[in-house]
Amino acid sequence: MADELKFIRDGLQRSQIDEFFAEELGRAGYGGMELAKTPMGTQIVLKAEKPGMVIGKGGENIRKVTAELESRFNLDDPQIDVQEVEDPDLNARIVADRLANALERGWYFRKAGHTTLERIMSSGALGAQIVMAGTVTGSRSRVEKFTAGYIKHNGEPAEELVDTGQGVAVMKLGTIGVTVKIIPPDAELPDDFRIHDDADISDLVPEGVEVPSSDDDAEPAEAPSTDDVQAESPTDDEEVAPVEEELVDPDEEPADEEPVEDQTVEAEEDAEGEDIEAKAARLVEELDAAMEDDA
Repeated sequence: MADELKFIRDGLQRSQIDEFFAEELGRAGYGGMELAKTPMGTQIVLKAEKPGMVIGKGGENIRKVTAELESRFNLDDPQIDVQEVEDPDLNARIVADRLANALERGWYFRKAGHTTLERIMSSGALGAQIVMAGTVTGSRSRVEKFTAGYIKHNGEPAEELVDTGQGVAVMKLGTIGVTVKIIPPDAELPDDFRIHDDADISDLVPEGVEVPSSDDDAEPAEAPSTDDVQAESPTDDEEVAPVEEELVDPDEEPADEEPVEDQTVEAEEDAEGEDIEAKAARLVEELDAAMEDDA
């Protein structure tokens, strides 16, 4: 068998086993599985919210599931290990099933979406997204999204760090598909960075580049003492040249200074006035003398 066909067959078988566990262990809070084939058999790790319901009384339920796996999927000696989910609100598969059940019980989709999103973020998740697609309201299909925090949609971080779960709500008007994506609190995102003060960067610096050395033990420069300041200040024996400054009263109004041109004009007017008076006096004397001659 070609390698491509083998990968397709293994992926299809894995999906069928996952759907089988979701149907059989839905009431126990099925949270996903991890399947690994070993020389000793097939190792399956189940994650459930209620491990007691998966195992059953005296292990009856787990033996029934193991026999069903051997007969339906032709697995060699399947060994099932059941683990309890520490925080169900951070498991995307469990959250999607809860949200689908809430919609089937009659919850309004907006209230159910916001309530579920708040529970996820309150548990410490870095980011979460809920997508509802289908006949949410009315007979016409549409998509509703609820997002909080930081979420990755593509690339390797979206495949390795983001926990994705899906659920289906069967309503009277139609079917609603629920997809939940959660980034757990301990996820190390590739765009996160931290600054270390005491980090050694000598191995990271290329050759030929000098690394400045930081003297942590260098003492800060001392401030000049008061004695030095007093020594620089002038003593009583030294004469200090007085600085003459013209004191100006800020409240005193500036004196009105007459322009030079106005003073010149006034002087010329005074000289002309004196000449006219002298001529008038001379004319009066001549008139008096003429009158005496006539007499």
